[in-house]
Amino acid sequence: MRAPLPLLVTNLSLLVVFPVSWFAPVLKAGLVTWFGLGEISIISSLQTLWESDPAFALLVTFLALFAPMAKTAGLALLHVGWLDRRALPALHLLGRLAMADMFLIALYVVVMKDAGRVTVETAWGLWLFSGAVLLSILVAHATEGWLEKTP
Repeated sequence: MRAPLPLLVTNLSLLVVFPVSWFAPVLKAGLVTWFGLGEISIISSLQTLWESDPAFALLVTFLALFAPMAKTAGLALLHVGWLDRRALPALHLLGRLAMADMFLIALYVVVMKDAGRVTVETAWGLWLFSGAVLLSILVAHATEGWLEKTP
């Protein structure tokens, strides 16, 4: 049995929203505000991390890129009946891992604000990424409700 169309469409929209959020500015940072703030995206952060700390970059790449997309794709396969409902706990785990990336961004903001003359501000991409992760959690919750009603 297939999932209700609104649930499937909402989930599939995340396949577009997540990549947009990776390239959107999540933070604006600079030494002092009168020099202007440079925009930092998840992708630009990953590029810098790969140069300085490949092991940590691999972890963040998994948390920020792979986990949310794998969960979204898995839910889509579940919605169209190509994946068994027993995979739902693994998909939930992937969703929790995507939330860890938001924690890392928040930790970065706190550390940088305590660094002295560094100015750090959140940007619209952080809200977009956070909203996509939260929407993914809601889709998973709605999927559980749908699965409970289907034989």
